[in-house]
Amino acid sequence: MTTQNKTYYLLLIFCAFLLTSCQLGEQHYVDFTDISSAKGMFRVVSQRNTDMQQLVEDPNQLAMWGLDAAHDIPGDLSPAQRASSVTMNHIVQNLLDFSKMTTAIELSGVYPSVDIDGNPITLSGKVILPAKGPIKRYILVSHYTIASNAEAPSNIFSLEGLLVKLGYALIIPDYIGYGVTSDLVHPYLVMDVTARNVLDMYKAVVPFMKAAGREPEHDDIYLMGYSQGGATTMAVQHLIEHHETDEIKIRRVFAGGGPYDVKATYDRFVETNLASYPCAVPIMMQGMVVGNKLDLDMSTMMAPYIFENLDEWVNSKRYTTSQINHFIGSTTTSDLLTPTGMDRTSKEVSEFYKAMTNNSILSYAWTPQAPVFMMHSIDDDVVPYENATRAKSKWQGANIQYSLGYYGSHVAACIRFIYTVQTLLINEEQEENGIYDF
Repeated sequence: MTTQNKTYYLLLIFCAFLLTSCQLGEQHYVDFTDISSAKGMFRVVSQRNTDMQQLVEDPNQLAMWGLDAAHDIPGDLSPAQRASSVTMNHIVQNLLDFSKMTTAIELSGVYPSVDIDGNPITLSGKVILPAKGPIKRYILVSHYTIASNAEAPSNIFSLEGLLVKLGYALIIPDYIGYGVTSDLVHPYLVMDVTARNVLDMYKAVVPFMKAAGREPEHDDIYLMGYSQGGATTMAVQHLIEHHETDEIKIRRVFAGGGPYDVKATYDRFVETNLASYPCAVPIMMQGMVVGNKLDLDMSTMMAPYIFENLDEWVNSKRYTTSQINHFIGSTTTSDLLTPTGMDRTSKEVSEFYKAMTNNSILSYAWTPQAPVFMMHSIDDDVVPYENATRAKSKWQGANIQYSLGYYGSHVAACIRFIYTVQTLLINEEQEENGIYDF
């Protein structure tokens, strides 16, 4: 071979090496808004790349997640309380540190589903995926209770989105009443329609991501949700296992702090005369009445000053749950409900009770089939711990791993829940790859 030919072949090899290195190290930019959406597919309305380093260091973003106070440990706490605060501070820091040095793609968009009457409706949500590299699986997330439309997943970077660091794509619907349907009343805790809305987004995203060339490596999925999202996630699992058995494979379900028995939550409010999260009372009552089309006059059950401000405080979607709690100004249940609303033998509450029972996942004639990780804090000040103990009693024999302990308040336990899910995902990935940490 001549010197000229050798030079030519070496040049070819070098160019091939550069091309391969570029393909492996940097994924080609995709404008997801340009991808044509067929009928029934997810359609991207806006796209942005998010630098997670800046995200987790932004005080405004931390405040939106409720994490700003987690770094401040008051000096007047008891030793036990201080130890708990230090532990939570450590968890928060690890969760945020783990997610740094990552770029995520946020896709806000719309998809078709149904409303409370079963009629076609366009809903919104967000897909969060790694900017480069393969996608392992989808995590279908049902979000926790919100009140302001600014908190809707399509409008913010959800806290669960930090899991994108692990190589998963997260699908997070807004629900009816948020995002593009913020003018509608949210059917709070109406399980069948909300579960259908969540699953419809997954079904719309799958063909879209295939068209975009970003399909996951595996076709089984994770379900995840905390608080309202915990109950909704279990309802989504029920929907899949009853109607989508062959089409959708659930790898594992993560459910935390959920009101699996809605009436038990109402009972606790009344029996203790304490509603630590007072905004939940009018939001739940309206959700049951509107979402189930009950012929009930809410003014007979809801305190006049709350009923008169319901449209402004709740239905305007301008205020967060914390702001609404401030407006209400009391955590005494009898201040929030009329004597009729406090009387579980009244005709009005009897009808309300039926709706709560019908929308309690524990009232379903069903036992979860896919493996479930369920977490609840004994100290939960929002969703009574009885929800978890009743779930454990009802679902004996199911493949459910329970984590029940003194994990602090509802919000503190939420942070611990997401951190725990992150740990469990890492462990499952290591086992899948044959790596065992003894």
